[in-house]
Amino acid sequence: MTSPLRSIAAAALLALASATAAAVEPFTADYAAQYMGMQATGRMTLEPAGGNRWKYSLQVSGAGARLEQNTVFEAEGEQWRPVSSHDSQRGESGLAAMLVKPRSTTATYDWSRGQATWDGDVKQDRRGPVRLQPGDVDGMLMNLALVRDFQAGKPLSYRLVEDGRARKQVFRPAGTESITVAGKTHTATKVTWKNDERSITAWIVEGFPVPARILQQRGGRDHIDLRLNSLR
Repeated sequence: MTSPLRSIAAAALLALASATAAAVEPFTADYAAQYMGMQATGRMTLEPAGGNRWKYSLQVSGAGARLEQNTVFEAEGEQWRPVSSHDSQRGESGLAAMLVKPRSTTATYDWSRGQATWDGDVKQDRRGPVRLQPGDVDGMLMNLALVRDFQAGKPLSYRLVEDGRARKQVFRPAGTESITVAGKTHTATKVTWKNDERSITAWIVEGFPVPARILQQRGGRDHIDLRLNSLR
């Protein structure tokens, strides 16, 4: 099962306003969330991980469900590349304990060997290896690159390497909307990606390092919806 934000391409799913590594700065973004129809809260953080490495994390919790994702990546100039990632989800109590199947996976992006591999709750045919190419991203890193590239006027086209496979995802502008964050109204540009089964939409606001909203749908139904409450 592909993690919500990693599909986002999803999903959905973020970057800093400049395309240079020097512009990468820590942040904390708090979201109101709906996950599989359950009310929740979400928090995204970006923090230094030593040298030229950064750790980008997401936690969503509420109604007895918990989703956690993180990616460690290297930033060299305009080149960002994933090094490792971890995804987990579980239902801890109530209805979520029945609806949310426990799952934990780890990905390793070994650039010295030019391949990505996966461990944990992964089918044998999705463990890799998958050959890496310059510019490859995982889902979390794609979210950061999406905002960076949009604000720089670059094409929103990515080779996404996750869940034991590589596939191209291209986001396209889909108009503008007013959106309110912390009591202030902003104009956001919507960018979307979709296939026959899934869609991801991100609302990007000038100067924000993260989307003001991220929506992933599966089979025409909302799967995860994050709306920004505060950013610091």
